[in-house]
Order: sequence, then structure tokens, then C-alpha cells
Amino acid sequence: MKISIDQVSRLARLSLSGDEKETFGRQLDSILSYMETLNALQTSDIEATSHVLAISNVVREDAPAASLPREAALRNAPDGAGEFYRVPKIIE
Repeated sequence: MKISIDQVSRLARLSLSGDEKETFGRQLDSILSYMETLNALQTSDIEATSHVLAISNVVREDAPAASLPREAALRNAPDGAGEFYRVPKIIE
């Protein structure tokens, strides 16, 4: 085992029983062994990626357009006040 029982207890920062220390120690050792396997791989010629598949944004072109007229926007307001929306007071 590459990680000692004392290290398991210190890293976990928990009160562990002897069996739990053994179990967690084996699991951590397995993880560390796998990381050594990954570290042995030659990756210098591999380009870094953030996604497995190539993706691109599928959005419409940002073109200026006329906005909704104020009367149409306020038409469905439950409680309009002239040119404004009236909302319940939320700050006391």
C-alpha cells in the first residue's frame, strides 16, 4: 500500500475505525495507482480539449430590430401605472 493508515486518517479528517481505514486506504491506493498509469501516458502531442466533440454556437446573427411598442408591452400587465409596470413592494 502506497498510502499509510495514518495518512488515511489525517487526509479523511474523520474518526475512522480500523476496518474503515483499511478499506479507504486500499481505495486511495487504487486511485493513486491509476493516476500513475495516466501520468505514464505520452500526451505532449495531444491538443487540450474542453469537449469531446467539436461544438459551435448556433445562434442567430445579432442584428438591430424594432422593439415592442410600449402599449403592446403594457397591455397584459395586471396593474399598469401609465407608462410603467406596478409591482408589489418587496422591501420594507
